[in-house]
Amino acid sequence: MLYEINEKALKLESEGKKIIRLNLGDPDLATPPEIVEAAYAAMKAGKTKYSSSYGEKKLREKIAELHGVKAENVVITPGSKWGIFATMFLMMKGGGNVIIPTPYWTAYDLIAKTLGAQTKLLRTELENDWKVDLDKLEKLIDKDTKMIILNNPNNPTSKVMDAKTLDGIVEIANKKKITILSDEVYATIAFTKTKSILGYGGDCKHILSNGFSKTFTMTGWRIGYIIANKPFIDNITKLNQITINNVPVFIQEAALKGLEMREKLSSKIKEVYEERAKMASKTLAKAGFAFSKPEAPFYVFPKRDGLDSEKFTLEMLDKGVAVAPGTSFGDYREHFRISLTAPSDDIKVALDKICEAVG
Repeated sequence: MLYEINEKALKLESEGKKIIRLNLGDPDLATPPEIVEAAYAAMKAGKTKYSSSYGEKKLREKIAELHGVKAENVVITPGSKWGIFATMFLMMKGGGNVIIPTPYWTAYDLIAKTLGAQTKLLRTELENDWKVDLDKLEKLIDKDTKMIILNNPNNPTSKVMDAKTLDGIVEIANKKKITILSDEVYATIAFTKTKSILGYGGDCKHILSNGFSKTFTMTGWRIGYIIANKPFIDNITKLNQITINNVPVFIQEAALKGLEMREKLSSKIKEVYEERAKMASKTLAKAGFAFSKPEAPFYVFPKRDGLDSEKFTLEMLDKGVAVAPGTSFGDYREHFRISLTAPSDDIKVALDKICEAVG
């Protein structure tokens, strides 16, 4: 349904109808000019050739420095989605199952099914502040479980997992010798501190996926990275070698510039989205929607008792507003997702229309 809504929105736009696009996590803010200039300078300098499938040394070293690991534990990927796919491909291609807390980013489930693996969905609820039930998690694990996927902060709820719950999940995973893949692509610009999977030792070798799309509004540049133990990094590199070969060097140079200016650039971007989150929260709360306060960009996941979100999202399209139904993220028919990725004035208009539609 998520993709159906997007295609319908595109069709309506092609027919001349104005659609306020709050259905995708694609930031409206421009990529910072310093990053664009770095890519341009690299191209002019001739950095347009094949390169290492691990990624450029300077970029890997900078990432390693930020995360407190070694450069040999980092591989550059064409977007964090490819890094997640590559990780799941290497770990799940022989079958087995993966546990995914819901609501969840749909790509995890779709990738697993594409690889012939099974998914075990672990439901969380707004009423329990989206906490993972550790007892239920442990009971879901069986001899065929190969991975637990965490998205922290979460898409679509924008909830940061509390440290105690994450501690419990890691303890269970280590005990059962299950690998955690932690997608932390929103962590750098979260509004509250996020505990990383890299903060844990133990017997189990956990994996971090991250990228530049959200932190530096570089969605179309397609660059991300995986941090893991060296043998796993070597295996992803081999997969890079027979598929994408390498992320273009000029894009890696641009990403490096972003990291070098990380505090300055990401803080500005975070500030914009935090203001939008406050505006959306105030408007939705006044209209009687239930939701958890966003703790990271870009989403709000409101609930209205009795709402059929699939029907509602189609109706909102006719009113010129695109949002995503809750059923796209698990069994959450009474929820829908708002992406705060349009200009603030447009978001305000869209929120007013949403509230009016259920008023």
